[in-house]
Amino acid sequence: MKTSRTYLLVIGVLLSSSQSLWSQVPPYDVFPGAEPPYYRVRYAPSTDAGQLIFGVNFTLWIPPGVEPLRGIIVHQHGCGEGSCKSGLTGAYDLHWQALARKHRCGLLSPAYEQPQKEDCQMWCDPRNGSDRAFQQCLVDFAAMTGHPELSQVPWALWGHSGGGHWAGGMVMLHPDRVVAAWLRSGVPLLAPDPARPNIRAHELPELALRVPVMCNLGTKEGVTVKEEPFAGVWPATEKFFLEIRGRSGLIGVSVDPLTSHECGNQRYLAIPWLDACLESRLPDQPGRPLRAMPSDGAWFAEPTGFKAVQSSEYVGDPNTASWLPNQSIAKRWMEYVLDTQVGDTTPPPAPASVAISEHTLRWEAEADVESGISHFVIERDGVPIGTWQEKPANRFGRPLFQELQYSDTPPQPLIPMVYTIPSSERREGSQYQVRAVNTVGLQSQPTRAARP
Repeated sequence: MKTSRTYLLVIGVLLSSSQSLWSQVPPYDVFPGAEPPYYRVRYAPSTDAGQLIFGVNFTLWIPPGVEPLRGIIVHQHGCGEGSCKSGLTGAYDLHWQALARKHRCGLLSPAYEQPQKEDCQMWCDPRNGSDRAFQQCLVDFAAMTGHPELSQVPWALWGHSGGGHWAGGMVMLHPDRVVAAWLRSGVPLLAPDPARPNIRAHELPELALRVPVMCNLGTKEGVTVKEEPFAGVWPATEKFFLEIRGRSGLIGVSVDPLTSHECGNQRYLAIPWLDACLESRLPDQPGRPLRAMPSDGAWFAEPTGFKAVQSSEYVGDPNTASWLPNQSIAKRWMEYVLDTQVGDTTPPPAPASVAISEHTLRWEAEADVESGISHFVIERDGVPIGTWQEKPANRFGRPLFQELQYSDTPPQPLIPMVYTIPSSERREGSQYQVRAVNTVGLQSQPTRAARP
């Protein structure tokens, strides 16, 4: 009840300064519930100078039992109504939650209420009010959740398209707070571009060169296919990359060989890459500065090439080489740029809290950090009798239990972990159990269902 009252108080304060715009709520009002460990705040659009002209929802997931939090992982959608609405489920993604849980971080997903034909720059440039709204939500969540450290912890940023522009812009504005940034199909400008006069350039501070950045894009975005609608992504990305790498910045490029602007299988490199950066840079205690990325152990590669080598063995110009933090990530990078089939040799965690009532099984599960969850196998007395989902789908990449939208978030409604045992498979006195299967086909240990 305390959480609900706090949530309503935040909304009420915001309405007092933008009452005339409240009636302009676009169709962003269908989203999963936000009972703990999920929390949500919404800020109404504003006409005040320097404030965000669009409404925005922020949804936060906090790993149960974590005290204190060490950071925030931000999953930022792209431009347009479809991408904006996809942000409503980002915090519910089991795979991204696994990364957050491992590093004792919250998982935050914004959903900006940008009408389809409005200027995306009005939120994806952080200086247009979204930086302020983002930091305000951390203050409000700190009070709402009982985690006062939320307003001070560092951020690991992932962004798609306009979200990449936003995440890169936050690196330039707050390099002291950003652990690392993954920019999928979008980067900010570091110099004015006459062809894009509506986009303001950012200054590149010296401290930003120490922030690990990965520029990720599809090969059809101007690398090998130059007639696609998004073919301008590579020229902009290359310019951004060379500017930072030319000053020895910690930046790399990873080209998806299968896609255009959709996210594809990028999470199987993005999550391990962010994992490595979080492991190296997060301070042990809130309030302490970020640690420097280790300078030894780096690998280099041609930005649009297929082979990475230790930095000491690289024969090209290091100031144009794609930077990779270590050998493990270099191996995954080579698998990804070849066919996106990043390998994994570790099975997923076993399901938890498996229970059976009548003929219905219910359970909870944590995803495999490396490979997520594809589906679950249902067994009776050790023999498989079914799977859930029966046919996991994902038209943008590997089939996933939660499936995926264009901007790398689960579609609605979220798929429950519930399985009704078919009448043909029901046996009095039998034991039922559930296994998790990751996206490379490895199975967890089984967990037996408890009866009431």
